[in-house]
Amino acid sequence: MISSIRPWRLSAGLLAAAVLAGCSSSPKAPEPAPLAPVAALMGTRLAWNIQVGQGSETLQPLVVSGRVFAASASGNVLAIDAATGNVAWRVALDQPLSAGVGSDGTTVAVINRDNQLIALRDGREVWRVRLSARSFTAPLVAGQRVFVLGADRSVTGFDAANGARLWNQTRPGDPLVLSQPGTLLAVGDTLVAGLSGRLAGLNPDNGAVRWEVPVATGRGTNEVERLVDILGPASRIGSSVCVRAYSAAVGCVDADRGSVVWTRQTSGLTGVHGDDRQIYGSDADGRLQAFNRTSGQPAWTVERLKYRKLSAPLALGRVVAFGDSTGLVHLVSREDGSEMTRLTTDGSPIVVAPVLAGDALVVQTRNGGLYAWRPQ
Repeated sequence: MISSIRPWRLSAGLLAAAVLAGCSSSPKAPEPAPLAPVAALMGTRLAWNIQVGQGSETLQPLVVSGRVFAASASGNVLAIDAATGNVAWRVALDQPLSAGVGSDGTTVAVINRDNQLIALRDGREVWRVRLSARSFTAPLVAGQRVFVLGADRSVTGFDAANGARLWNQTRPGDPLVLSQPGTLLAVGDTLVAGLSGRLAGLNPDNGAVRWEVPVATGRGTNEVERLVDILGPASRIGSSVCVRAYSAAVGCVDADRGSVVWTRQTSGLTGVHGDDRQIYGSDADGRLQAFNRTSGQPAWTVERLKYRKLSAPLALGRVVAFGDSTGLVHLVSREDGSEMTRLTTDGSPIVVAPVLAGDALVVQTRNGGLYAWRPQ
């Protein structure tokens, strides 16, 4: 989904969204092929399942300090024991949320649709501050700071203790922005943020730019075609950060050196994940893809799940997990993309990436089911 970053451009943003919708519905999008009987080459068991509340593309579960933090679009925020599924605390903010959840295990941060950054501790609100722009990316809580990536391509640092604004870094950007999560993560003592089609390394103490490198460059005759925002989630192994630029490219950057290792043109609408050998994702039609992490060379492509509107992936052990629009979780081999098994949820779309909680695979559905499976 595309949004405008200025009120006077709202009509343009809605027009852009309509253009994309028209492109995907006229002619009618192809139907996915029927799935073969499940391969069931690995055993799993459902460890726990709880109800969080209606989800969205911008509310990604987070695992930290042995807990799963999750939120609903209506404003419920939960901390769940990852081992047992017991709810440690639950708070109802009674305000729709636009982004979350960020946490360092102590401070939990979400953003509501009134552009307020809200901090919680032990299930209680401790402060809130108003942001200068909308945000669709979960806040990053690290180093006793809370960092926010705004839809205006700004990055702002706040004191986690009291919400005091410490600095703001504003970068020029295109007039349209995706209402999807972007990239914001810590690599050592550098804050890495996706700004339009570029990755930037910032000093977390003052926001100063240490380096900035292109992953993709917008091309085309209109604002929609030139939109190349960096999507979340990203894949980080050491100083290697690999990302997808919306509908344009995938690439890996060395965050220590501030240099591009490789980029490769490929369409895709969701983020990537990976291991020390490869990164994984899906293209705009749902073809599963793997690329060599070092060189960017394609490792394999699988068409079995085309047109199933896949979520961003999670690489875990010898498999890669993708959710789809029917609530299925597909576990495929990281070696060749072949099916290992399939898992069933409540039948509603899985629109955010699965996460790993200890030895459990955790998935949140649009209808609010939070499911955790463990290997047998």
